[in-house]
Amino acid sequence: MLRVLVELGEVAEDRGGAGFAQLSSSVETGEDADSADVGGPCPGHVQGMVSDVAGESGLAHFGGLLQAGQPADDHVRLRPAGTEHPFGHARQPGRDHDCLPAGRFRSPQGLALSKDERTLYIANSDAIVSVPYVAGQTQITARPVKLTDLPAGPLNHHWTKNIIASPDGSKLYASIGSNSNVAENGIDKEVDRAMIWEVDRITGAHRVFATGLRNPVGMAWEPETKMLWASVNERDEYGSDLVPDFMTSVRDGGFYGWPYSYYGQHVDERVNPQRPELVATAIWPDYALGPHTASLGLASSVGSTLPSPFGRGMFVGQHGSWNRDPHSGYKVIFVPFVAGKPAGGSIDVLTGFLDRDGNANGRPVGVAIDKKGALLVADDVGNTVWRVSATP
Repeated sequence: MLRVLVELGEVAEDRGGAGFAQLSSSVETGEDADSADVGGPCPGHVQGMVSDVAGESGLAHFGGLLQAGQPADDHVRLRPAGTEHPFGHARQPGRDHDCLPAGRFRSPQGLALSKDERTLYIANSDAIVSVPYVAGQTQITARPVKLTDLPAGPLNHHWTKNIIASPDGSKLYASIGSNSNVAENGIDKEVDRAMIWEVDRITGAHRVFATGLRNPVGMAWEPETKMLWASVNERDEYGSDLVPDFMTSVRDGGFYGWPYSYYGQHVDERVNPQRPELVATAIWPDYALGPHTASLGLASSVGSTLPSPFGRGMFVGQHGSWNRDPHSGYKVIFVPFVAGKPAGGSIDVLTGFLDRDGNANGRPVGVAIDKKGALLVADDVGNTVWRVSATP
């Protein structure tokens, strides 16, 4: 029997009660991170997650925060990174160290290490920058060097930008969200939006890799097919049960519908003008994750030491709905894969982030597997990185 216990440390301290999540074996079929671009990152909030080292299968140790746990088959445990005890409190950015210097970064979200682990790439809301990195360092003191600009501007609706390195380390892939819900500000405001770029890691030259993805946030490599996968947050204002967020393999040159259609070739009649010739080419996504779940985090299970049934598939961090009745998301799920494709319903990994009154004790964002096989979960309400590991 598997179980997991989580205490939301900072939330428990601030609100006078701990939030507990239970591991569920129930199977389900499957908001979007819209907020102001506030800049100043220190003190700040946990949002994203350090991505895999280019060409490696495990999360890079950054700042010495990733603590080891002993795996076992009967249960798993969630604890904050940086603590020895499962009920300890994680360090907060800006409280001690592990902080990005104010003024040098603008709302950073995505992180990736070069293959030689000497360069850290950071996705700001308006650019990809790099800084030198030495294993074990806990502060960034060097001035960032811009690799390439990213679409931003005065109107920057989905401002978060994520990056992931290619398996050979030569490229970075940058996810760029749309500038609106369904192009209501005009299609001219959507130039270079709702797409994934491929960026040369040395020169910064970029090309469009895939389009029509309203807000692709999480990205991961599927090990059998070697395909890039993304979790995508779909459109709003179609009611509580439409449109499902999804995860999908991302084809080079593929078009996925936004804004003209959703979930393949379902036409969105709110968009003007219509583009039926584009809709006819829209690719159906691989797997629905539920409406308004705000599925922001995505990580392959490669390297995981968590017990069955978490052996082969993808972990998904669902930030949770802001506009749905009842709420959806607010949990971490696992989608099993067979032969490089989803196979069966999703499995709840962490639940209980909402209290009985529907208030959020935590909201999962980024997910990743560390070098010792544990699952890391970034929580931007608890302002904590949690670590899920198998324990005796």
